[in-house]
Amino acid sequence: MRRVPLPLVLLLACSSDTVAVDGSTTGSASSDDATATPATASASTSPSTSTSGTDETTEDPFGGFVDDDLDAGSSWAECSIYAQDCPPGLRCVPYSVDGGVWNTWGCFPTSNDPVGPGEPCMAQGNGTSGIDDCAIGSMCWNVDPETHEGTCVAFCIGGNDAPYCEDPDQHCAIAGDGVIVLCLPRCHPLEDDCPEGQGCYPINEDFQCAPDASGELGASGDPCEYLNGCSPSTFCAAAEAVPECAGSIGCCSSFCTIGDDSACLPSQTCQPWFEPGNAPPGFDDIGGCALP
Repeated sequence: MRRVPLPLVLLLACSSDTVAVDGSTTGSASSDDATATPATASASTSPSTSTSGTDETTEDPFGGFVDDDLDAGSSWAECSIYAQDCPPGLRCVPYSVDGGVWNTWGCFPTSNDPVGPGEPCMAQGNGTSGIDDCAIGSMCWNVDPETHEGTCVAFCIGGNDAPYCEDPDQHCAIAGDGVIVLCLPRCHPLEDDCPEGQGCYPINEDFQCAPDASGELGASGDPCEYLNGCSPSTFCAAAEAVPECAGSIGCCSSFCTIGDDSACLPSQTCQPWFEPGNAPPGFDDIGGCALP
């Protein structure tokens, strides 16, 4: 369906964290594991910040409680994002077992004052702890590593076989071998239609808004290893598509309008993004700069 070459493995970066997209995962869970038999939480991930004055419960900063007597390796910690089958007072969310990238699902306390999709949220740590104040069926996304603020984003629904989003203007983005299943806004890579601080990136054969994690790099020709490691209006292309990119996983290259090479680097041409007849309505003119 896509003609412009991308690296075989791309990572979606959120703040300082990465999740594999359209390739192998940096986490330990497979998509089958994440839905049929989700991994259990480890003892180190049980949320706790201050004791409530009793021996039975520990209070987290978002108003939820977790029973200290619960065995973190038992079935209470196993859950499905789609079924949301945690015990009362808990919600099923992606989290990181080792403090790195999201790599499994687990049950964590629900805030006493939860916020819904599209609303500002607060997360503990870098956003992969599993603890935030979003409502059941959503998680805090695009978390600022300094302020811990982000935006609640809804999970996809319908199950692993046919996940979808209730909002027709959103598309189900699946990452990390199915650990991350989020409803993200559709976008057009040739238009500036994503929220501030985000860019329009190719995710799962679609274009979706995701955090701009390019930092000081991200211009055409710069090396990249993250799907959203390039500046808005550019994408992470395979090394063979960009001049002087040998030795890198990939390099940033510009989106372009078919028939117009002005956005491309010297020796690149604007090549159709989609195979003939496969472009969605309104996306017929999208191209990517690549070496012939």
